[in-house]
Order: sequence, then C-alpha cells, then structure tokens
Amino acid sequence: MSECVALISGGTRGIGRAIAERLLTDGWQVAVCARRAPAEPVAAGGREALFLPTDVRDPAAVEALVATATRRFGHLDLLVNNAGGTPAMPVADSSPELLEKVIALNLTAPLVLARAAHGALRDAGGSVVNIASISGLRAAPGTVAYGAAKAGLISATKGLAMEWGPDVRVNAIVIGLVENPDQVEHYGGAEGVARLGATLPMKRMARGDDAAACVAWLASAEAAYVSGAAIELHGGGEIPAFLALAQDGGG
Repeated sequence: MSECVALISGGTRGIGRAIAERLLTDGWQVAVCARRAPAEPVAAGGREALFLPTDVRDPAAVEALVATATRRFGHLDLLVNNAGGTPAMPVADSSPELLEKVIALNLTAPLVLARAAHGALRDAGGSVVNIASISGLRAAPGTVAYGAAKAGLISATKGLAMEWGPDVRVNAIVIGLVENPDQVEHYGGAEGVARLGATLPMKRMARGDDAAACVAWLASAEAAYVSGAAIELHGGGEIPAFLALAQDGGG
C-alpha cells in the first residue's frame, strides 16, 4: 500500500509545522505551503516536507497547489486547512479592505482549498481537518472579523461533512489559547503567557504537538466514523471572568 499523503496550508511554522512534523514522523509524505519559504526546511523522522509557495487567497494558485502536490505524490489523503490569523484591531479602526482580507484568509481560502482538493480526496477516501479557533465560539473583541470567520469555518465543516459523506470526512479542531513564539508579546511576554496558562484548568496553554496529535487521530482509521465534528482543544476552557473576579474579591 502506498504511503499516506497530506497537504498542510500554513505548514511552515507554529501549529502547522508541528502537524507536519508529526505526520512526517508517522511515515506520511507531506506537502506544506505558505507565501514564503521557511528559514529551515520542515523535516522530521528522517523525512522532509515538500514546500510549495502559495498564497491561499488566490484561487488559481490554490488549484495549482493541489495539482502539483497530487501529481508529485500520486494521490492525496489529507488536507489540513491551517493557514490563518489576524492583527488585533477594533472593527471601528479597521478598513473594509482589512476586514475582507481577514475573512478571505480564515474562511474563504479554506473553502476554496477544500473544493480544489475534493476530487483527489474523494478518490483516496481521505479527509479534511480545518483548524478553527475558540474565537469562533465566543465573543472575540479586538478580532471580531477573525472570530466571525472561524465561526463560519466551524459551520462549513459540518455542512461539508454532510455534502461529501461518505467519500470524504470533514472535521475541525477548535483550538483555545496556544503557546506561539510569534504571539508572546501579544500576551504580555513570557510572564503573560505563564499567567494566562495558569488560569486554564490544565494550567497551561495548548502546544503545537497537542493539535498535531488530534490531527493524526482524525486522519487515522480509528476515526473512520468521525465526520462533522468540531473537537474543542482548549484544556477545559477559559474560566468566566465573573468567577475570577468573585474569587479575587471574595464576592
């Protein structure tokens, strides 16, 4: 039997890179895409991922990406829609162009990429894993467009699972606060990261390998009946602010 093949958008750093490294270690062939090549190749387990420079907001580039990856490896078993992100900015201070770009990256691009990959995934009996966010399940002040896009991605996951079953399974991982070197200052530095982690039931933020383990399971035969799921990977969830205030104030 030929080796399994995965395509991971935004797979050169952060969560996407951790997912790629886990799958490489597990013996997969992996293609990763991003707009810019990584400083160091994505490699693990004696294997190196194929890097394909792509702006996933460009539908023509996405079609070429899927065609190249499928031609290179012969088939496609897994698509991980990981590319995403947003600057922190209130809606009133954001330009319409910025709002459109955030939604294009976090919602439209995953849909276009899934559409482009559908035929190859159908032929392989493969699956899609969308990387969503807890911002799609609760209010996201300062990143409203991002939260709205991730809410849409969760909805799209469930809708595609119905449209594409039984040939292609579609699931989402809804990630909470994540330890990410690129966002350390956003959380107030190392002290802020530790302080926020301590407020969670698991006493730490999620790590890339937590998401990678979940993707590996969803892509495996053990999850053959799992489709349309939105798995909340948040260590128990964020404690409501009113409880923290009550505890601090003794109210």
